[in-house]
Amino acid sequence: MARIKSAKKRAQLQEIQRKRNAAIKSKVRTAVKDFGTSLANGEDNSEAKMVQAVRTIDKAVTKGTLHPNTAARKKSQIMKAMNKAKAE
Repeated sequence: MARIKSAKKRAQLQEIQRKRNAAIKSKVRTAVKDFGTSLANGEDNSEAKMVQAVRTIDKAVTKGTLHPNTAARKKSQIMKAMNKAKAE
């Protein structure tokens, strides 16, 4: 455990950030999963779910939780799946 006051503060901040990042990543995974299930079931609201997933991913990048390239890859996969479903 840290002995120096500033190191203790950093440890506290890192714990707060770890929890925040975990919550944001969980929201991203949930949004992507909801989109995938609605797309697989052929629901009408799959386009709205796609928009929600993309917004959630963009917010995660803004917060610094996801790397921009990771977000771009995830959004690309979502768009590709949506376009494939529309074509069918």
